[in-house]
Amino acid sequence: MHPENEITAKIQTIDMAEEWAKKKGIKPVYNVKINASARTDMGLVRENNEDKFEIFEPTEPEVLAIKGSLFAVADGMGGHASGQVASEIALKAIIRSYYSDISDNVEESLLEAFKRANSYVFDTSQVVRERNGMGTTCTSIVIRENMMYMAHVGDSRLYRIRDGIISQISEDHSWVAEQVRRGALTEEEAQLSPFKNVITRSLGSAPDIEIDFISDTINANDIFVLCTDGLSGYVNENSIQDTVLEWSPPLSALKLIDMASENGGGDNITVLIIHIDTIEKTHSGGAFRRILGG
Repeated sequence: MHPENEITAKIQTIDMAEEWAKKKGIKPVYNVKINASARTDMGLVRENNEDKFEIFEPTEPEVLAIKGSLFAVADGMGGHASGQVASEIALKAIIRSYYSDISDNVEESLLEAFKRANSYVFDTSQVVRERNGMGTTCTSIVIRENMMYMAHVGDSRLYRIRDGIISQISEDHSWVAEQVRRGALTEEEAQLSPFKNVITRSLGSAPDIEIDFISDTINANDIFVLCTDGLSGYVNENSIQDTVLEWSPPLSALKLIDMASENGGGDNITVLIIHIDTIEKTHSGGAFRRILGG
Protein backbone atom coordinates (compact mmCIF):
# COMPACT_ATOMS: atom_id res chain seq x y z
CA MET A 1 0.00 0.00 0.00
CA HIS A 2 1.27 3.50 -0.84
CA PRO A 3 2.20 5.40 2.36
CA GLU A 4 -0.08 8.34 1.58
CA ASN A 5 -3.02 6.02 1.05
CA GLU A 6 -2.30 4.38 4.38
CA ILE A 7 -2.36 7.71 6.25
CA THR A 8 -5.53 8.86 4.54
CA ALA A 9 -7.26 5.59 5.31
CA LYS A 10 -6.48 5.89 9.00
CA ILE A 11 -8.03 9.35 9.20
CA GLN A 12 -11.17 8.47 7.30
CA THR A 13 -12.15 5.33 9.20
CA ILE A 14 -15.61 5.16 10.75
CA ASP A 15 -14.10 4.27 14.12
CA MET A 16 -12.01 7.45 14.16
CA ALA A 17 -15.02 9.60 13.30
CA GLU A 18 -16.97 7.95 16.08
CA GLU A 19 -14.17 8.57 18.59
CA TRP A 20 -14.04 12.27 17.69
CA ALA A 21 -17.83 12.45 17.96
CA LYS A 22 -17.51 11.40 21.60
CA LYS A 23 -15.43 14.54 22.23
CA LYS A 24 -18.21 16.93 21.20
CA GLY A 25 -18.81 19.61 23.80
CA ILE A 26 -15.18 19.85 24.93
CA LYS A 27 -13.92 23.42 24.68
CA PRO A 28 -10.56 25.10 25.30
CA VAL A 29 -9.99 26.60 28.74
CA TYR A 30 -8.12 29.57 27.25
CA ASN A 31 -9.17 32.11 24.66
CA VAL A 32 -6.02 32.73 22.64
CA LYS A 33 -5.82 35.31 19.88
CA ILE A 34 -3.07 34.65 17.35
CA ASN A 35 -1.86 36.61 14.34
CA ALA A 36 0.12 34.35 12.02
CA SER A 37 1.59 34.73 8.56
CA ALA A 38 4.05 32.84 6.34
CA ARG A 39 5.88 33.30 3.06
CA THR A 40 8.21 31.20 0.97
CA ASP A 41 10.43 32.23 -1.93
CA MET A 42 12.67 30.40 -4.39
CA GLY A 43 15.57 32.76 -3.76
CA LEU A 44 17.96 34.06 -6.40
CA VAL A 45 19.95 30.93 -7.22
CA ARG A 46 17.78 27.81 -6.99
CA GLU A 47 15.67 26.63 -9.93
CA ASN A 48 12.87 25.23 -7.79
CA ASN A 49 11.55 25.67 -4.24
CA GLU A 50 12.16 22.70 -1.96
CA ASP A 51 10.88 24.58 1.11
CA LYS A 52 7.36 24.07 2.43
CA PHE A 53 5.30 25.50 5.25
CA GLU A 54 1.98 24.50 6.79
CA ILE A 55 -0.52 26.23 9.06
CA PHE A 56 -3.29 23.97 10.31
CA GLU A 57 -5.89 25.52 12.59
CA PRO A 58 -8.99 23.42 13.28
CA THR A 59 -12.28 25.24 13.71
CA GLU A 60 -13.91 22.56 15.86
CA PRO A 61 -13.64 23.56 19.57
CA GLU A 62 -13.02 19.96 20.69
CA VAL A 63 -10.15 19.51 18.24
CA LEU A 64 -8.61 22.82 19.31
CA ALA A 65 -8.94 21.84 22.97
CA ILE A 66 -7.37 18.40 22.51
CA LYS A 67 -4.87 18.92 19.69
CA GLY A 68 -4.36 22.66 19.31
CA SER A 69 -3.02 24.29 16.13
CA LEU A 70 0.06 23.15 14.23
CA PHE A 71 2.63 25.27 12.40
CA ALA A 72 5.62 23.86 10.51
CA VAL A 73 8.40 24.58 8.03
CA ALA A 74 10.49 22.06 6.10
CA ASP A 75 13.53 22.27 3.83
CA GLY A 76 13.85 19.33 1.46
CA MET A 77 17.04 17.96 -0.08
CA GLY A 78 17.96 15.36 -2.62
CA GLY A 79 18.20 16.88 -6.10
CA HIS A 80 16.02 16.27 -9.18
CA ALA A 81 13.06 17.82 -7.30
CA SER A 82 13.35 15.08 -4.65
CA GLY A 83 13.69 17.66 -1.90
CA GLN A 84 10.39 19.20 -2.91
CA VAL A 85 8.76 15.77 -2.74
CA ALA A 86 10.35 14.98 0.64
CA SER A 87 9.23 18.21 2.33
CA GLU A 88 5.70 17.86 0.95
CA ILE A 89 5.35 14.21 2.00
CA ALA A 90 6.70 14.97 5.46
CA LEU A 91 4.43 17.91 6.27
CA LYS A 92 1.37 16.16 4.88
CA ALA A 93 2.15 13.04 6.91
CA ILE A 94 2.74 14.99 10.12
CA ILE A 95 -0.55 16.86 9.94
CA ARG A 96 -2.59 13.82 8.99
CA SER A 97 -1.01 11.60 11.62
CA TYR A 98 -1.18 14.18 14.40
CA TYR A 99 -4.85 15.04 13.90
CA SER A 100 -5.91 11.45 13.36
CA ASP A 101 -4.83 10.68 16.93
CA ILE A 102 -7.48 11.72 19.46
CA SER A 103 -5.05 11.49 22.40
CA ASP A 104 -4.50 14.69 24.37
CA ASN A 105 -0.84 13.77 24.94
CA VAL A 106 0.76 16.26 22.56
CA GLU A 107 4.30 14.99 23.05
CA GLU A 108 3.51 11.37 22.19
CA SER A 109 1.22 12.34 19.33
CA LEU A 110 3.62 14.83 17.74
CA LEU A 111 6.65 12.57 18.06
CA GLU A 112 4.70 9.70 16.52
CA ALA A 113 3.69 11.98 13.66
CA PHE A 114 7.35 12.83 13.02
CA LYS A 115 8.29 9.14 13.12
CA ARG A 116 5.57 8.33 10.60
CA ALA A 117 6.77 11.13 8.34
CA ASN A 118 10.32 9.83 8.58
CA SER A 119 9.18 6.33 7.59
CA TYR A 120 7.17 7.57 4.60
CA VAL A 121 9.98 9.70 3.24
CA PHE A 122 12.54 6.93 3.78
CA ASP A 123 10.33 4.24 2.25
CA THR A 124 9.63 6.41 -0.79
CA SER A 125 13.34 7.05 -1.26
CA GLN A 126 13.98 3.29 -1.23
CA VAL A 127 11.20 2.38 -3.65
CA VAL A 128 11.59 5.16 -6.22
CA ARG A 129 15.11 5.22 -7.68
CA GLU A 130 14.96 8.90 -8.62
CA ARG A 131 14.17 9.74 -4.98
CA ASN A 132 17.02 7.77 -3.43
CA GLY A 133 18.80 9.78 -0.73
CA MET A 134 16.13 12.43 -0.34
CA GLY A 135 15.28 13.89 3.04
CA THR A 136 13.99 17.02 4.72
CA THR A 137 14.44 19.15 7.77
CA CYS A 138 11.30 19.87 9.76
CA THR A 139 10.57 22.24 12.62
CA SER A 140 7.04 22.28 13.97
CA ILE A 141 5.20 23.77 16.91
CA VAL A 142 1.79 23.03 18.31
CA ILE A 143 0.04 25.78 20.26
CA ARG A 144 -2.61 24.31 22.54
CA GLU A 145 -4.23 26.25 25.35
CA ASN A 146 -1.43 28.24 27.02
CA MET A 147 1.36 25.89 25.91
CA MET A 148 3.83 25.55 23.05
CA TYR A 149 5.23 22.18 21.95
CA MET A 150 8.12 21.89 19.50
CA ALA A 151 9.35 18.88 17.51
CA HIS A 152 12.45 19.42 15.42
CA VAL A 153 14.87 17.63 13.08
CA GLY A 154 17.56 19.36 11.00
CA ASP A 155 18.76 22.96 10.76
CA SER A 156 15.54 24.85 10.16
CA ARG A 157 14.95 26.97 13.24
CA LEU A 158 12.49 28.11 15.85
CA TYR A 159 13.09 31.49 17.48
CA ARG A 160 11.08 33.02 20.28
CA ILE A 161 10.96 36.74 20.94
CA ARG A 162 9.86 37.47 24.50
CA ASP A 163 10.05 40.87 26.20
CA GLY A 164 11.80 42.20 23.11
CA ILE A 165 14.65 39.64 23.23
CA ILE A 166 15.16 36.92 20.62
CA SER A 167 16.40 33.43 21.52
CA GLN A 168 16.88 30.33 19.42
CA ILE A 169 14.74 27.52 20.83
CA SER A 170 15.74 24.78 18.41
CA GLU A 171 19.23 23.31 18.15
CA ASP A 172 20.79 22.96 14.69
CA HIS A 173 21.51 19.39 13.62
CA SER A 174 24.44 20.26 11.36
CA TRP A 175 28.14 19.43 11.31
CA VAL A 176 29.30 22.98 11.99
CA ALA A 177 26.78 23.50 14.80
CA GLU A 178 28.03 20.36 16.49
CA GLN A 179 31.63 21.59 16.17
CA VAL A 180 30.66 24.93 17.71
CA ARG A 181 28.93 23.17 20.63
CA ARG A 182 32.09 21.09 21.17
CA GLY A 183 34.27 24.20 21.08
CA ALA A 184 36.13 23.04 17.96
CA LEU A 185 34.86 25.98 15.88
CA THR A 186 33.88 29.54 16.66
CA GLU A 187 30.63 31.00 15.35
CA GLU A 188 32.65 33.06 12.86
CA GLU A 189 34.60 30.01 11.65
CA ALA A 190 31.36 28.06 11.29
CA GLN A 191 29.92 30.74 8.99
CA LEU A 192 32.95 30.42 6.70
CA SER A 193 33.18 26.62 6.80
CA PRO A 194 32.72 24.77 3.48
CA PHE A 195 30.75 22.18 5.49
CA LYS A 196 28.14 24.55 6.92
CA ASN A 197 25.39 22.97 4.80
CA VAL A 198 26.11 19.42 5.97
CA ILE A 199 23.05 18.18 7.90
CA THR A 200 23.53 15.48 10.52
CA ARG A 201 19.82 14.70 11.01
CA SER A 202 16.90 14.80 8.59
CA LEU A 203 13.56 13.10 8.10
CA GLY A 204 13.91 10.25 5.62
CA SER A 205 17.67 9.81 5.78
CA ALA A 206 17.46 6.61 7.87
CA PRO A 207 14.78 4.14 9.04
CA ASP A 208 14.85 5.64 12.54
CA ILE A 209 15.33 9.22 13.63
CA GLU A 210 16.08 11.09 16.85
CA ILE A 211 13.66 13.98 17.33
CA ASP A 212 14.17 16.98 19.60
CA PHE A 213 11.14 17.90 21.70
CA ILE A 214 10.56 20.95 23.89
CA SER A 215 7.45 22.25 25.65
CA ASP A 216 6.90 25.54 27.46
CA THR A 217 4.17 27.95 28.50
CA ILE A 218 3.38 30.86 26.23
CA ASN A 219 2.83 34.48 27.22
CA ALA A 220 0.80 37.21 25.61
CA ASN A 221 2.99 39.12 23.12
CA ASP A 222 5.33 36.18 22.58
CA ILE A 223 6.42 35.95 18.93
CA PHE A 224 7.57 32.69 17.38
CA VAL A 225 9.55 32.62 14.13
CA LEU A 226 10.01 29.36 12.24
CA CYS A 227 12.37 29.52 9.28
CA THR A 228 14.58 27.52 6.96
CA ASP A 229 18.30 28.19 6.67
CA GLY A 230 17.61 30.28 3.58
CA LEU A 231 16.57 32.97 6.06
CA SER A 232 18.75 32.24 9.11
CA GLY A 233 21.86 31.88 6.91
CA TYR A 234 21.41 35.33 5.38
CA VAL A 235 19.65 37.42 8.05
CA ASN A 236 21.09 37.62 11.57
CA GLU A 237 19.08 37.24 14.76
CA ASN A 238 19.11 40.92 15.63
CA SER A 239 17.66 41.84 12.24
CA ILE A 240 14.96 39.18 12.60
CA GLN A 241 14.14 40.48 16.07
CA ASP A 242 13.97 44.13 15.02
CA THR A 243 11.83 43.38 11.97
CA VAL A 244 9.16 41.31 13.69
CA LEU A 245 8.96 43.76 16.59
CA GLU A 246 8.41 46.71 14.25
CA TRP A 247 6.01 45.20 11.72
CA SER A 248 2.94 42.96 11.64
CA PRO A 249 3.49 39.26 10.81
CA PRO A 250 2.47 39.64 7.13
CA LEU A 251 4.77 42.62 6.59
CA SER A 252 7.56 41.09 8.69
CA ALA A 253 7.51 37.94 6.58
CA LEU A 254 7.67 39.97 3.37
CA LYS A 255 10.49 42.16 4.64
CA LEU A 256 12.54 39.23 5.93
CA ILE A 257 12.28 37.44 2.58
CA ASP A 258 13.46 40.62 0.86
CA MET A 259 16.37 41.00 3.31
CA ALA A 260 17.55 37.43 2.69
CA SER A 261 17.40 38.03 -1.07
CA GLU A 262 19.28 41.32 -0.78
CA ASN A 263 21.98 39.54 1.26
CA GLY A 264 22.56 36.94 -1.43
CA GLY A 265 19.45 34.77 -1.62
CA GLY A 266 21.52 31.66 -2.27
CA ASP A 267 18.86 29.25 -1.04
CA ASN A 268 15.10 28.85 -0.86
CA ILE A 269 13.71 31.15 1.84
CA THR A 270 10.78 30.37 4.13
CA VAL A 271 9.54 32.15 7.25
CA LEU A 272 6.47 31.61 9.42
CA ILE A 273 5.67 34.17 12.12
CA ILE A 274 3.24 33.61 14.98
CA HIS A 275 2.28 36.50 17.28
CA ILE A 276 0.44 35.60 20.48
CA ASP A 277 -1.80 38.63 20.84
CA THR A 278 -3.78 37.73 23.98
CA ILE A 279 -4.37 34.79 26.31
CA GLU A 280 -7.46 34.82 28.51
CA LYS A 281 -8.53 32.04 30.84
CA THR A 282 -12.24 31.23 30.86
CA HIS A 283 -14.31 29.59 33.61
CA SER A 284 -16.67 27.57 31.45
CA GLY A 285 -14.40 26.87 28.51
CA GLY A 286 -14.20 28.96 25.39
CA ALA A 287 -13.15 28.82 21.78
CA PHE A 288 -9.86 29.84 20.27
CA ARG A 289 -10.04 32.92 18.10
CA ARG A 290 -7.62 33.09 15.19
CA ILE A 291 -6.56 35.83 12.83
CA LEU A 292 -4.35 34.61 10.01
CA GLY A 293 -2.35 37.19 8.13
CA GLY A 294 -1.72 37.06 4.41
